Amino acid sequence: MLLKEYRICMPLTVEEYRIGQLYMISKHSHEQSDRGEGVEVVQNEPFEDPAHGQGQFTEKRVYLNSKLPNWAQAVVPKIFYVTEKAWNYYPYTKTEYTCSFLPKFSIHIETKYEDNKGCNDNIFDNELKEQEREVCFVDIAYDEIPERYYKESEDLRYFKSDKTSRGILQEGWRDTQDPVMCSYKLVTVKFEVWGLQTRVEQYVHKVVRDVLLLGHRQAFAWVDEWIDMTMDEVREFERTIQEATNQKIGIFPPLISISETPLSSCSVSAPTTPMATDAPESLSVAKDRPRKKSAPEALTLPDPATSGVPQGTSMSPLPISNHRQSSTPPASNTDIAEMDKQ
Repeated sequence: MLLKEYRICMPLTVEEYRIGQLYMISKHSHEQSDRGEGVEVVQNEPFEDPAHGQGQFTEKRVYLNSKLPNWAQAVVPKIFYVTEKAWNYYPYTKTEYTCSFLPKFSIHIETKYEDNKGCNDNIFDNELKEQEREVCFVDIAYDEIPERYYKESEDLRYFKSDKTSRGILQEGWRDTQDPVMCSYKLVTVKFEVWGLQTRVEQYVHKVVRDVLLLGHRQAFAWVDEWIDMTMDEVREFERTIQEATNQKIGIFPPLISISETPLSSCSVSAPTTPMATDAPESLSVAKDRPRKKSAPEALTLPDPATSGVPQGTSMSPLPISNHRQSSTPPASNTDIAEMDKQ
């Protein structure tokens, strides 16, 4: 398990970002999606939690095979997706990522938003319970972004908002900017497979950091597009863009429903912050069990003299297969239908 805390500041207020977060996630998902790959929205419903109150539950499938490194592409199916489940009780959210193909892999992200410049060192005291973690500050203007994600219009060293007059962000802007807020993200990555754990967990954290950097850059770079929106307007935008995204990656009809009826708290309860380093029993390696024999150890041919086959008659060998034919046809690509913290 590898635990890190990311702190990402923006020249916004927490109340403003309530709208900006929803707008950014929807538009970002649409931009990053293409035919067969991207973010499919499976469920988007109001949700009520006994402890956190009214919120929103979303479930998504992130198709990303071509975005994996070569060594990972070699061991995963061609059609590969990660399931994202998120519980948004803004200004507090929980998100988890799992993959049925990799049962020992998971990402857990706990997020809190505050109107400060990332100076609250005790924000996760209750969740960490004295666990050590690395604190990483992410600068949305001056940290290097992967070249494939760079757009000049989103370069915050040169961007100035017409509607808010915020920007251009100078070196050290976090200490002088007003307003300023911080997204605190506690990210736990688990991949408990001997020989690959360290490499995979480090790689996943790199991907998470890049996604957080890009998403928060875009949230401010697009501020003039969403700053005047109401919650109803951004929810309608969210619904429309999610349907378009599902169609873009080839999901017909769009599997999207934004309901007014809150889900029961017992149907999709939010996960708790993982505290133990041991894998849960359901993910433990199965005990060794004797291997079944798929063929007899010795194959005895009948004696020609007693089998009724005349002497000198040639016998064609029968094909022997150790595999039982399946009565279920293989699934097609269409039968099998996202790189926060945001």
